[in-house]
Amino acid sequence: MSTRPKLSVALFGILAIAAVAYGVWYELLGGVKPAAAAAQSAASQAAVKIPVTSFVVKKADFPVRAYGLGVVSPFKTVTVKSRVDGQIIKVFFKQGQMVKEGDPLLEIDQRPFTAALEQAVAKKAQDEANLRNDRLNLERFQKLAKQQFETQQNLDTQQALVDQMTAQVKGDQAAIDNAQTNLGYTSIKAPISGRTGFRLVDPGNIVHAADTTGIVTIAQLQPIAVQFTEPEEQLQAIDKAFDAGEVPVEALTSDGTRTLSQGRLVVMDNSVNQATGTISLKARFDNKDNALWPGLSVTTRMLIDTRKDVIVVPQDGVQHGPSGLFAYVIGDNGKVSARPIKVSQSGDANAVVSEGLNVGDRIVVGGQSRLFDGALVEEADAAASIAPTTNASAEVSQAKSGTTGGTTSGTKTGSAD
Repeated sequence: MSTRPKLSVALFGILAIAAVAYGVWYELLGGVKPAAAAAQSAASQAAVKIPVTSFVVKKADFPVRAYGLGVVSPFKTVTVKSRVDGQIIKVFFKQGQMVKEGDPLLEIDQRPFTAALEQAVAKKAQDEANLRNDRLNLERFQKLAKQQFETQQNLDTQQALVDQMTAQVKGDQAAIDNAQTNLGYTSIKAPISGRTGFRLVDPGNIVHAADTTGIVTIAQLQPIAVQFTEPEEQLQAIDKAFDAGEVPVEALTSDGTRTLSQGRLVVMDNSVNQATGTISLKARFDNKDNALWPGLSVTTRMLIDTRKDVIVVPQDGVQHGPSGLFAYVIGDNGKVSARPIKVSQSGDANAVVSEGLNVGDRIVVGGQSRLFDGALVEEADAAASIAPTTNASAEVSQAKSGTTGGTTSGTKTGSAD
């Protein structure tokens, strides 16, 4: 039996189904040919206004900032120790209390040191009495020697005795001064102003001058320091700004969303860490409100330069394409066009455009997802001004090969000078 009739019937069925589908599709288009339908659809899409947010390009001053990671450290830290041996009688401070320089902290039993002082005073009085007697004898020997009733040897011996007692009295005075100093050490006072930590001894404990643990630690909080790092690529710019004058530094929360305190750069390390490729820096903060605390991790934002009178636009207006950076520019007819641009620097949610835009151009900074060349747009309220943000994730960067890149810095901790 031949299979050719069956194939003919199947082929005929497929052609019939295709014809029906074409007829339905043709009716849905209203009888318009496919090419004409596509053109009509494009024209209809172009006629729809796409809502966008625009920004008028202008010139402004652009602050060049360097961001880093740092750790707060006391500007001074002192471990209070006893300089004499004795029993603690009184404690005048509470743990975690703010103290001022010279405030009494604790008192050691003074009785042994008072007795030592009185003994030294008595010894001096005894030697002074002996010295007065020796001087009187020296005067008698001198008179007798003039009358040839006393030998020169006895006169010299008496003179040496007077000199010996004079030196003895001076030694007694030194012993008195030492006893008074030791007595003063029994009253321990705060060497600096700051906040006390945990107390390591209690009343009744015996302390020794040789103890290594100390009594309490005082950390200076006002002022306070932040030690942070910056990449070595920023070294020249930071050094130039430091030599020119005061370099402002802001301390932000670790996520960079809130400013904690404002200070200034005070120390640059004398070498670059070759292992990390960073340089350590230290900033000083007055910290009047105690917003900074020793050991707190912070993000630092340092102003190292200000570019004057340059074209600055929001970074939301800078788009990335296959050929590089571009911006959607709104024409007078309300249509947008993609214009290639070059960005020289970016940071704080703003960018400096070196090529591609002119003052007065209107660019799209919001709603670009639906845009294409020739799209008709409806503008929302334009941004009134360029406002710096506190987003510490944006870093000083240089535009290279049509793209922008940021630099990151590491963290290095250390004691404050």
